[in-house]
Amino acid sequence: MIAFTLNAKKVRVSVEPLARLIDVLRDELNDVSVKEGCGEGECGACSVLLDGKLVNSCILPVIRVEGSEIITLAGLRDTERGKALIEAFATEGAVQCGFSTPGLVMAAEALLARNPAPSEQEIRVGISGNLCRCTGYDLVVRAIAAAAREGKGLW
Repeated sequence: MIAFTLNAKKVRVSVEPLARLIDVLRDELNDVSVKEGCGEGECGACSVLLDGKLVNSCILPVIRVEGSEIITLAGLRDTERGKALIEAFATEGAVQCGFSTPGLVMAAEALLARNPAPSEQEIRVGISGNLCRCTGYDLVVRAIAAAAREGKGLW
């Protein structure tokens, strides 16, 4: 049995310790806000926060999260910070197919939690582990900058 906190709720799962976190989140805990892109930790679609740090859930064995706190887009989206990010992404047109969006939003949250007023270059570095084939990155960078401006005091 592996126990951890998922989006502010204590959970316990009976799975193989080396099962990928993404599979446990999606298949066992029904959190489909986490997407699988490459399955190799290269695209960032599966990004979640593990104790506040951005990680790729597709390459993380679930045993590594024992006793930890995991936040996914499903948990972030109902917070004031999540709402500010999602609104900024929508307003700036930084969402196309939506496949890479969860990972990009999670990367933005991780960045703004560390640095509430990042420069454009810091934003680009902060999202560098996320691939988007639809919007390019300029709209995403603008969205994160807008969230930082509009959401003063949230981060």
